[in-house]
Amino acid sequence: MGLQYEVKQMGSRILIVEDSAVIRRLIEVCLRAADLEIITRDDGRTGLTAVSSESPDLVVLDIGLPGMDGWEVLDRIRKDPTTKSIPVVVLTAHAEEESRRRANEGGADAFVTKPFQPNDFRSTVLSLLE
Repeated sequence: MGLQYEVKQMGSRILIVEDSAVIRRLIEVCLRAADLEIITRDDGRTGLTAVSSESPDLVVLDIGLPGMDGWEVLDRIRKDPTTKSIPVVVLTAHAEEESRRRANEGGADAFVTKPFQPNDFRSTVLSLLE
């Protein structure tokens, strides 16, 4: 099954916008087997800039970011005609229903809470890239 993902997803570019270096590294390790190109940013402003300049195929977006939070980044991604169709996985430590509802209403394609199961996270990302 892993080989199937490697062939299907080869060359896909993933932007990870996460302020925790540990979580960024964990995400990179989770996705390494799928042969994805990984780009990382550690705050909302540089993450939003990278959405436009790096043309990712998918964005993993933390909500609790310094400066511009993930909710604002998500809103701006969805309002920009050139980026609105990019799949976004919202990643948050806040598992309450209000956060899930806000992610859905904001146009997120998936909602993942920290801590996450690496295999489940990888499956979520790869399914959105198909």
